[in-house]
Amino acid sequence: MNRDRFLIEADELLTKINNPDIRIFDATIMFYIGLSPEQAAKMPTAKEQYLAGHIPGAAFFDHQLFSDPLSDYEYMLAPDRILADEIGKIGIRNDSEVIVYTTGILACATRAWWLLRYAGLENVRVLNGGFAAWKNAGGGVEQEEQKYSATQFMPQFNPAMIASLAEVQAGIDTDSVNIENSLTQDWYNDEHIPGSSCLPLTDLMVEWDAFLPSDQLAARLNNHSQHERIITYCGGGIAATLNAMAYLMAGYHNVAVYDGSLYEWIGEGMPVAGKE
Repeated sequence: MNRDRFLIEADELLTKINNPDIRIFDATIMFYIGLSPEQAAKMPTAKEQYLAGHIPGAAFFDHQLFSDPLSDYEYMLAPDRILADEIGKIGIRNDSEVIVYTTGILACATRAWWLLRYAGLENVRVLNGGFAAWKNAGGGVEQEEQKYSATQFMPQFNPAMIASLAEVQAGIDTDSVNIENSLTQDWYNDEHIPGSSCLPLTDLMVEWDAFLPSDQLAARLNNHSQHERIITYCGGGIAATLNAMAYLMAGYHNVAVYDGSLYEWIGEGMPVAGKE
């Protein structure tokens, strides 16, 4: 398992923090599950949390900038042209070394990693353990907002990393395809794509912000990986990126994320299995 290509540990980042060519992004997304709209309105936004404290030099990765403004479904990838333009606008070149991290659930950072890799960025890694690991390693904290100078990014898109609704439909009855739900078993039991399996992202993490050690991670994936193609999904295409990245890290290559996930699947009237 080649973790070093996908992950960076806090101790290594400490040795790079003063490199002017590195690009660090706080890719946190705030989730208000179980809260009323009134309660959610009182919670800090991801940007406000970033401004309250972040890794020195890090900029804020606004996922909305990379989402399709015309889609009916939240966080759907923006069209390729817009995606490439926005990557350049936040200061990422093709030869940039990029580190993404989160102050919360690891999947926020793997979502940023996935879309950057889809666009063709080679040198991008996720900070294992996120902001908490950085502080535990003795890293400093700053509150001033940071931005990198805009540049030009020339994309080389990898369409095999993104699965469409039509591909998922075709894969349901195909033995060579594993369509995998990344949400918890309870959520899967409530509603899931018919014929799909379940490997909760929580089974692949330590707490909520770090991947399991390599041997444990490989063991968890092994029982779900005996297929030619693996398509992961969740509610809205965020949690699914954690499972997908784990498979790539473990050496599986034909892996995709169903970007629309259940929001699109249900929204488009597709059949759903689960509790009546």
